[in-house]
Amino acid sequence: MIKKLFWVGIGVGVGVLAARKVATVKQGLGREGLNRSVGRLADAMTTSAEAFRDGMHGREAELRTALGLDDPQADAPTHRR
Repeated sequence: MIKKLFWVGIGVGVGVLAARKVATVKQGLGREGLNRSVGRLADAMTTSAEAFRDGMHGREAELRTALGLDDPQADAPTHRR
């Protein structure tokens, strides 16, 4: 009797999990789900591009400093007569 109740409980648990998964998949289908997915993808791409640009600008600043291109005295106007 206990074994049967145990397996019935397992069956109910699996059924509930399966029903939740089906509901999630159904919610993801359709126009609204597609719009959400595309929106998330666009946000992720924008975030990645911003991080890439920040890294690129930081590295460029390091290189310019290392090469002496951003020397403050080099940009100062010289007074020649």
